[in-house]
Amino acid sequence: MQRKWHIPRRTFLRGLGTVIALPLLEAMAPPVRLLASGTGDSKAPPRRMGFVFVPNGANMPDWTPKTVGKDFELPYTLEPLKAVKDDLIVFSGLAQHQGFALGDGPGDHARAAASFLTGCHPRKTAGADIKAGVSADQVAAAQIGRMTRLPSLELGCDRGQQAGNCDSGYSCAYSYNISWKAESTPMPSERNPKLVFERLFSNGVPGESDEARARRQRYQKSVLDLAADDASRLRSNLGYTDRHKLDEYLTGIRELEQRIASAQKFAALVAPDVKEPDGIPPEWEQHVRLMYDLMALAFQTDTTRISTFMVAHDGDDRRYPFIGTEGHHTMSHHGKDEKRIQGIAKINRYHMTQFAYFLEKLKNTREGEGSLLDNCMIIYGSGIGDGDRHNHDDLPVLMAGRGGGTVQSGRHIKFAHQMPMNNLFMSMLDRMGVHADKVGDSSGKLVELGGPSAQFG
Repeated sequence: MQRKWHIPRRTFLRGLGTVIALPLLEAMAPPVRLLASGTGDSKAPPRRMGFVFVPNGANMPDWTPKTVGKDFELPYTLEPLKAVKDDLIVFSGLAQHQGFALGDGPGDHARAAASFLTGCHPRKTAGADIKAGVSADQVAAAQIGRMTRLPSLELGCDRGQQAGNCDSGYSCAYSYNISWKAESTPMPSERNPKLVFERLFSNGVPGESDEARARRQRYQKSVLDLAADDASRLRSNLGYTDRHKLDEYLTGIRELEQRIASAQKFAALVAPDVKEPDGIPPEWEQHVRLMYDLMALAFQTDTTRISTFMVAHDGDDRRYPFIGTEGHHTMSHHGKDEKRIQGIAKINRYHMTQFAYFLEKLKNTREGEGSLLDNCMIIYGSGIGDGDRHNHDDLPVLMAGRGGGTVQSGRHIKFAHQMPMNNLFMSMLDRMGVHADKVGDSSGKLVELGGPSAQFG
């Protein structure tokens, strides 16, 4: 019998200042997973969890399915998710109680973002004495982050602000961050796709990454060129299926790198007198999709298993010319004006279209016996319900993915009473093999997610 050639799961292609993680290949020897799958099956792909935050709430009648259970129809806002409907759970009745004023007066946008993943009420201050809580993603990063090259990945599209007064006496640090490593330490998002790409594929050696970056720019070389010899040696030892998968994967990296480079050049041509960080596309949709591509790539390569993405900060007033002339935040205060309500619904649907692009990318990426999406738990939602009411109950929240077979998807779940959203996070951490006594003001776990018993069930 022919001996099969095996390589470790954590194999990298290396070049000068470059490290390229690989997708799961048939030739990879099953690794010993400490807490990654929660199933005790060493052959199971790792589980990932991601959190996508959108601002200013939603037009809830266009978000909420009319029926519960499996036989629900996607409403107007969720229609772009048709191709992944069976991979979704749409929640109704989730609340983030700590987003309410609780005696602190105005500032719902800041509280919506700060409490979204922490489940904690932020201290009302515009000074340096900020205080929120540890977010669910960072609870996971503290325990399983050592299993990947990056403990977590924080993405965004805004030029973040970490100081100053952004919302009725609340620091900008609250409005621009959903990830918190400690109660006074937010994890700022990276908005430059070029820098994210280099972070994913640099080797982290001080000085050497800068040298490699300069060399690539000088000779217009790709990270793949720098690791070409390593890739060639690996390919010669792989079977047909793995060679095809490796070539497809490396082609995807090359195309993504070229898109980032093209966006950079185009931005310079459009507005040469505007000082903009390298790699930021001039078109918002292109920017968002690049960030989704990078998150998918980080998950595919197991560079990280934990990521957050702030599509925009809460209170964002971006204009969408094809929808109307008023900004997002302005239109969210619709005052029951039908034209503004329709405008908000269109913005919600537009955001959902970009998210659908991301989910379909995960679903079309094969991993193990299924897809990358099968092994993910991706939360999409806002810390405000109705943007006109500024309420923090009945939040627009959904989950995509099957959590490695631990989540029963394809349903609309409606809670009779306002359920702490932190209970959802507790259940996700459980399925990631992460032990937590509490997240914010959680009161337990959601048995409604279904699936097999989890690690700490």
